[in-house]
Amino acid sequence: MSESTTSRIGVLLGSTTPPEDIARLSREVEQGGFGQLWIPEDYFFLGGIAAAGIALGATERIPVGLSVVSSMVRHPALLAMEIATLSRAFPGRFMPGIGHGVPAWTAQMGLTVRSPMTALRENLVHVRSLLGGDKVNHTGGIHDFNEVVLTHPATETVPIYTGVLGDKGVALTGELAEGLVVSALAPVEYVAATRAKLDAAAAGRDVRPELVTLVAVNLTNDDSKADLVRQQLRPVLAFYIAATGPGPLFGAIEGANEMTADMIARGGFETVLAEMPDEWIDTFAIAGGPAHAKARIQSYLDAGSDKVVIATVVPEGTESSLAAARELLADFPA
Repeated sequence: MSESTTSRIGVLLGSTTPPEDIARLSREVEQGGFGQLWIPEDYFFLGGIAAAGIALGATERIPVGLSVVSSMVRHPALLAMEIATLSRAFPGRFMPGIGHGVPAWTAQMGLTVRSPMTALRENLVHVRSLLGGDKVNHTGGIHDFNEVVLTHPATETVPIYTGVLGDKGVALTGELAEGLVVSALAPVEYVAATRAKLDAAAAGRDVRPELVTLVAVNLTNDDSKADLVRQQLRPVLAFYIAATGPGPLFGAIEGANEMTADMIARGGFETVLAEMPDEWIDTFAIAGGPAHAKARIQSYLDAGSDKVVIATVVPEGTESSLAAARELLADFPA
């Protein structure tokens, strides 16, 4: 990545960020010394590619990632065209990510496919070919190509990331991609297991795929407010747990999938909020003062994360979280 990367700690702008604030916030993240800036594409919030373009144009050095475009929403030919455009305009700074997309959102657009893994593989293979200037012909899969070639292919190797959770997706990432963006709510145990699986899948390649972990946070520089920021995070965390439901992230913690399924079945968000164990705040997120935040970030790095990207999911805690994180940057140099 760019030589300007100063820390292994990055920032994810939330999907509720007003588009008119992206440029200002991006500049603040860069000027604050963070190592990376990531932009989400959550349907139907921000347009990730447009937002990444705004962020790149507003900054000078910081790498900007896109986490992540659904492999069903944009045809790989159009996605390759967009990636090539941004990578040429901002050399060495754009890190596109491709994933499956939230099933409920893609279903709203009638884009549910029989094999999401096939769609993801097609994207990784054909986007890479098109970026390299190749002509692509392909029929019979999820996406068809007829004599497709980019007029302005990439002029450098663009690192392509995935945003996947299951073992098949991790294996495909190790085979074809340059990195994996681990979804927020991932416990340290999931990160450690995924690092091992990713490395095994990439055995024999010239590159070791980077593992970037998104972490939901609510931080403070005032230890006397540690309990407050924990309680502020609790309802937001409960919302995400109820929306996500059982899966690989919770499966890394014994009994968490079963408990989550039971709470959701009995009352959804309200039951999760009332009955979620308090220790889950420290299992699936980071909330507290400087010493606690430093230790928790280090635990993700020790588990195999190359970068830890903080997601300020509590609106009223955004400024304090960024201020607290800035104080820790020197402890985690790139």
